[in-house]
Amino acid sequence: MAVGADDIYPAARAVVEHLRARGFEVVELGSLKSGKVEPWPEVGTEVGEKVTSGQVDWGVVICYTGTGVSIAANKVRGVRAALCFDAETARGARLWNDANVLALSGRLASPQVAKEIVEAWLSVDSIDESERRNIEKLKGYDSARV
Repeated sequence: MAVGADDIYPAARAVVEHLRARGFEVVELGSLKSGKVEPWPEVGTEVGEKVTSGQVDWGVVICYTGTGVSIAANKVRGVRAALCFDAETARGARLWNDANVLALSGRLASPQVAKEIVEAWLSVDSIDESERRNIEKLKGYDSARV
């Protein structure tokens, strides 16, 4: 799993620690790697590239609002980043949208809430088959992009 943040947020640290405690190998990016503030566009795209290249199964991106890193990650062909503020939205993003990058707000997500959101994300093993056509249609848009 790749986890990137543009600053050292308590939620970002909590996500890394939680994933490691669950046995995941975590690749830390952005501020989590450098220890200093990093540009959110670079954090979002770097995590997205790790996901789409197959180096990791999915990613987590975090910035102050979560919006910037989600936009940046979604610029990477094949990324389906979802900005989630609660566990049920995160579960739905995986189940119904096959999201492969989770975006969080470092301002709004407490460490506990961030862990709950990640747990909901992890709880989904496969997509809802009734949404397969929609997900495939969405994936097709990537091949149509210039």
